[in-house]
Amino acid sequence: MKKVIYILFVMFLISNVVTAKVSKKEKKALLDLYNSTNGAHWIKKWDLKAPVSNWYGVKVEDNHVVEINLFRNNLMGKLPASIGELSHLIKLNLAFNSITGELPKEIVELQELKTLKLEMNRLKGIIPNAIGSLDKLQELTMFNNFISGSIPDSIGEIAGLKVLNLSSNNLRGEIPSSLGDLAELEILGLFENSLFGAIPNEMGKLSQLKELVLANNQLNGSIPEEFGQLASLEVLQIQNNEFNSYKSLQMMDSRQFLVFDYDKDVEKVDFKDINFSKSRMADTKFEDEEEDEN
Repeated sequence: MKKVIYILFVMFLISNVVTAKVSKKEKKALLDLYNSTNGAHWIKKWDLKAPVSNWYGVKVEDNHVVEINLFRNNLMGKLPASIGELSHLIKLNLAFNSITGELPKEIVELQELKTLKLEMNRLKGIIPNAIGSLDKLQELTMFNNFISGSIPDSIGEIAGLKVLNLSSNNLRGEIPSSLGDLAELEILGLFENSLFGAIPNEMGKLSQLKELVLANNQLNGSIPEEFGQLASLEVLQIQNNEFNSYKSLQMMDSRQFLVFDYDKDVEKVDFKDINFSKSRMADTKFEDEEEDEN
């Protein structure tokens, strides 16, 4: 009798898993994404007749979509505004595709999001000013797009952000001092934009920062003395800017660097402890790395 009850219980659990469905609202948002990005021509297409949990790159937990990973899957077209309906989404990886148009402002409604990867697309327009409301984000990468406008101050409100890479876009304006509030930040990439003005002194507070890439902009002024506090820094690229003084670099423990690039011919800087045989020239080209498939 106990065996029969156990079998019935197992069958009940299996039945629940099989019949589990996401809400109509979430499914519609997925269908909008599929249709607006030319799903019929994706490399790995969705079988729209199958349960959502079986769709490539989609992860479902407790009847909610929590992950979309369509890395390098030939997405073409614009992101739909209805993407904001996926309110339980934790990870969104649409990198290395051909997505065009502007980043929908509804993206800031994804309050559970921890990872947002949109690099190597053709996105234009601005980063929504309310991007800081995504306060659970740990990784935000949008490099190699056509994003314009300035870097929103609100990014500094994402306290747990570890990776921020906005390199190779059309960003203008000054680096917001609020980035100095990102106490957990490990990687900051702003390479190859049109940023100008001085580097904020507040960035010297980024004690966890391992990689800082500011090369190929129009930054000026002096290197902040506070850079001497960046004890975790391993990669520093500040070449091809318009700085008028590099003297503060002498205060840094240069032995820590694996990559260290600045305009060496502009000003003589006396590094007493740097080992240039250890340091290598940085490769400023982004690697086309494969992502783990679901």
